[in-house]
Amino acid sequence: MSDYIKKPLPEKLINIGWLLLGAGVLLGLLGFFTDFSRALYSYLVSFLFILSIAVGALFLITLEYITGADWSVPIRRVVEFLASVTPLLIILVLPLIFNTDKIFPWAQKEASSKDALIQHKSAYLNIPFFLIRVFGVFIIWIIFYYLLNRNSEKQDINGDQSLTKRNIILSGIFMPVFAITITAASVDWTMSIEPHWFSTIFGVYFFSGTVVGALAAVTLLVVLLMEKGYLHPKMNNEHLYSLGALTFAFINFWGYIAFSQYLLIWYADLPEENFWFLTRWHGGWEYFSIALIVFHFIVPYAALLSQ
Repeated sequence: MSDYIKKPLPEKLINIGWLLLGAGVLLGLLGFFTDFSRALYSYLVSFLFILSIAVGALFLITLEYITGADWSVPIRRVVEFLASVTPLLIILVLPLIFNTDKIFPWAQKEASSKDALIQHKSAYLNIPFFLIRVFGVFIIWIIFYYLLNRNSEKQDINGDQSLTKRNIILSGIFMPVFAITITAASVDWTMSIEPHWFSTIFGVYFFSGTVVGALAAVTLLVVLLMEKGYLHPKMNNEHLYSLGALTFAFINFWGYIAFSQYLLIWYADLPEENFWFLTRWHGGWEYFSIALIVFHFIVPYAALLSQ
């Protein structure tokens, strides 16, 4: 690695980033002033997108340590960069926290008091317990990110290989914890918008999409950095092939989970289950559902398989 000379990112890239951030904030505020309810749900979607990239990257870091993967070590800093957004989730979630009654039917006292099913779920779907889960999950993620990143940075300085062993242990602990926390987050922020609907596989469905999103973001950054000469010259297409193979695997996994859930609900044809899909095949939403199948599965599947 001695032939590698660190190349700093151009200052204009940082300026463009701040410019885009400012434009995004202004457009977001304009949306809230124009149509508060629609903007709030749009913000929720954006928040979940950022959450998916951040914690998906954190999962990829731990996956690398547990499997002892060598090929991904040169791009570890890229993955850690995306995971560094994790601590910001506590700040980004605040607009949603202050408007839970405008997002979730179970948080609306009048509506929930007249709904027997929501009342039945009130032991779980109530604001105090919701807040405990939300901030508890974020704190757990932040702690693991901090510990893993701290050990990784220390190792760059002192070369202590025992730090790798520490991160392997931390990653092993993180995996089952992550399975529980990502499921809780998916139920709280997405499935509970439809409190009458339930799914025992939804956490896995959300997880698979999260990893696909994180892998796509990592791959995009790695390709751009390689093209501009910011990564080590020994980085080559074999690394991109490995990223593509991993992405292909999780796209298949996402498609399998999505189809399995749909098939079981379609086959059972129970009113308390199938209404969730029926509402997404009316009023123009069917086109978005078809687009999801095409551009989130068929297109990347075909493109990656051909390679």
